[in-house]
Amino acid sequence: NAVWALHDIHFAIRPGEFVGIAGHTGSGKSTLIQHMNGILKPTEGRVLVCGRDIADKKEATAARAKVGVVFQYPERQLFAATVYDDVAFGPRNLGLPADEVDKRVTSSLALVGLDREAIGDMSPFELSGGQQRRVAFAGVLAMDPEVLVLDEPTAGLGPKERVRFRNLISGFSQDKIVLLSTHIVSDVEYIADDILVMKAGRFVLRGRPDAVVSSVAGRVWECRVSARQADELSASACVCNVHYASDGGAVVRVAADEAPVAGAVSVEPTLEDLYLYTFRDDAGASAAGAGFGEVSGGEAPRAAASEARHASKSGLFGGRR
Repeated sequence: NAVWALHDIHFAIRPGEFVGIAGHTGSGKSTLIQHMNGILKPTEGRVLVCGRDIADKKEATAARAKVGVVFQYPERQLFAATVYDDVAFGPRNLGLPADEVDKRVTSSLALVGLDREAIGDMSPFELSGGQQRRVAFAGVLAMDPEVLVLDEPTAGLGPKERVRFRNLISGFSQDKIVLLSTHIVSDVEYIADDILVMKAGRFVLRGRPDAVVSSVAGRVWECRVSARQADELSASACVCNVHYASDGGAVVRVAADEAPVAGAVSVEPTLEDLYLYTFRDDAGASAAGAGFGEVSGGEAPRAAASEARHASKSGLFGGRR
């Protein structure tokens, strides 16, 4: 039997918007980005990037120069003999003059906190993992894309590097379209304009971070129980956090429609609570999506929305972008 990987996907994102998409493995994020990247063609409907229909070869060529993709492990895309040549690859492919290429390489490296004079002639493989990721990101920024698609860009990074990249991405999104796919909800909680929750090929929730989080208000609880009870709750309920105390007790945070135990207190939810509540089972979108849908946060509800993940060198936007 045919399996529909994506269902009723409709969305539009305008310049200056930063959209974060949260979804469990298998939720459809990779399939969605492959459609946006031209690797897959939709069975129905169209995919427009900067107004260009990517199913049309001529239109796809025009779109190619407008979109940059940062892969989950962007350092794996490094290939040139020097850092300079790696960052310069994209601008050179656009046919830019040498002085403009040089300017973009210098400014892009500076944006990611690297000194062109210090590392420009080094091989990217002489650098640390975090520095390699910065070089790969600089190569995308040097393209000056109108749309930036990010696939788990902070995976594997330490706290300081993660904050650095979050701040960089936030600044970049001021006049661009940014789509960020992640399972690390803190990456989008404080900087995204809109957050989409995707499950079983559908968008089950969309809205501003505060409005999205408020959709699970009254469904997050904290309770003080024994360590044994905490273990039992962890096995049977959607436990968001457990803090074991030295006296043998524990404070447990649970996402549930009703109080998990007598004496549980309703607490302010977070985006992480929402994420865990949404994916508390693997039955599909209907279970976790029940009880909440689109939220507007004071604005008119917006049609379900989108984003992305993963791409390949054979795709519309190629391996470097």
